[in-house]
Amino acid sequence: MEKIGIKRIYDEVDGKDGYRILVDRIWPRGLKKEDAQVDEWNKDIAPSTELRKWFGHEPKKYGDFSKKYRKELDSKSEELEQIRNVAKRQKVTLLYAAKDKKHNQALVLQEVLES
Repeated sequence: MEKIGIKRIYDEVDGKDGYRILVDRIWPRGLKKEDAQVDEWNKDIAPSTELRKWFGHEPKKYGDFSKKYRKELDSKSEELEQIRNVAKRQKVTLLYAAKDKKHNQALVLQEVLES
């Protein structure tokens, strides 16, 4: 499997990104779809609306958020397998909009996909 990377969708697009997947349920503010250069927008793999709102990007909740999101991902085996299949052929970059680079769903998803 190729490496699965993560980066903010607002960061500059790089030819080394490979297949770019937006893993947010809602479209990032202030970003035009044509400027985002995403290959796929996978809303289904993103945390549920309820979990996203509960988390609110509060670092102190990240441990519990991670556990709850992993539990949600248990029912997303088809979506996870699709991403793994792409990663067998090329690099995949998971894109997220959150400002916090250390506490976000893309980090959790990356760990799940690579385990």
